[in-house]
Amino acid sequence: MTDLNPILHRGRAAIVGAAESDLGEVGPGFSALDLMAQGVQRALADSGLGLRDVDGLFCATTQSRMAGLALAEYLNLPEAYIDSTSTGGSSFMGHLARAVQAVEAGICKVAVVAYGSTQRSLGRKNTSPPERNPYEAPFKPFLPPTAYALAAARHMHEFGTTREQLAEVAVAARQWALRNPVAWEKEPLTVEQVLASRMVSHPLTIRDCCLVSDGGGAIVVTSAERARRLPKPPVHLLGAGHVTTHLTISNMPNLVETGARRAGEIAYAQAGVGPRDIDVVGVYDAFTINTILFLEDLGFCAKGEGGAFVSGGNIAPGGSLPVNTNGGGLSYCHPGMYGLFLLIEAVRQLRGECGDRQVPGAEIALAHGNGAVLSSQYTVILGGAETA
Repeated sequence: MTDLNPILHRGRAAIVGAAESDLGEVGPGFSALDLMAQGVQRALADSGLGLRDVDGLFCATTQSRMAGLALAEYLNLPEAYIDSTSTGGSSFMGHLARAVQAVEAGICKVAVVAYGSTQRSLGRKNTSPPERNPYEAPFKPFLPPTAYALAAARHMHEFGTTREQLAEVAVAARQWALRNPVAWEKEPLTVEQVLASRMVSHPLTIRDCCLVSDGGGAIVVTSAERARRLPKPPVHLLGAGHVTTHLTISNMPNLVETGARRAGEIAYAQAGVGPRDIDVVGVYDAFTINTILFLEDLGFCAKGEGGAFVSGGNIAPGGSLPVNTNGGGLSYCHPGMYGLFLLIEAVRQLRGECGDRQVPGAEIALAHGNGAVLSSQYTVILGGAETA
């Protein structure tokens, strides 16, 4: 197990802008870089800054092996500091932590964290080629669903978790999505519909699996001093924790306990808060089992109790814990690497900008990214201006 965690100096840097690109199915003629740049321009407009102010680029996409170089060329920022480290869907939590550190250290003054993908328009196989390894490839798994189905089946075996409880995660996400004007899914969903939908990899049906969409976005980071002169309330990174446990699912130490447990502990300790202090939660819900695993590992309920915890509308609008308030990867969007969208939603919730899905009085948000097949876990805790 590798433990890679940033040293943060609270209150020296802040997120000052956040925006998505076009989402859903953008059609022919758009590239991942187009959507990445569109997200950057919109996030800068949201922040009150311009492209001329940017001197740091943090980005990743499966559609370019040199995303940082490509984006710097696209935006005509030849002297920008670049970081295009990829840990899958958790990449952007790491990018945020390093962007904050870069601003604190004076390496750059305004950094953007960006992502873009045309996974739906081009087809998943053309945008996310599967990793091939000698341990699993001979068995021809359908990845990533097969990997997550293993975790779901093991959780059901050990703790009695039911398919109905998995379905409750998808239903709650859909209820939040119906309050989000830009969410892909627009129709109500029931537990019965989830169970009756096409089986993908037992016990996961198609409604237990995330969307396949196009999309992108960006957030903007600058110094706390500069943030005070900008139009939107700043959002601060209070804590960050990163743990990697494996790459291939056959090497995962424990199918029902992820690195989120340790990543969350590190982030909570840095932030000086605990699960009870979190007002709004965003977890990487590529599959319904993810939400159950991460809520357990991040301390919102005990190990094995996640199925009961997500039932009865507890994580849906009106429940005790608002989870994935934009509709999540299950109903809002999922272009392949979802972590950045968790950060965008957290920023908007802390600024009180979410309309019908706004969590009243939200002051502290948790966003948890997941990379590969439960492999890379990155927890960040964000707070509004009053938490600096």
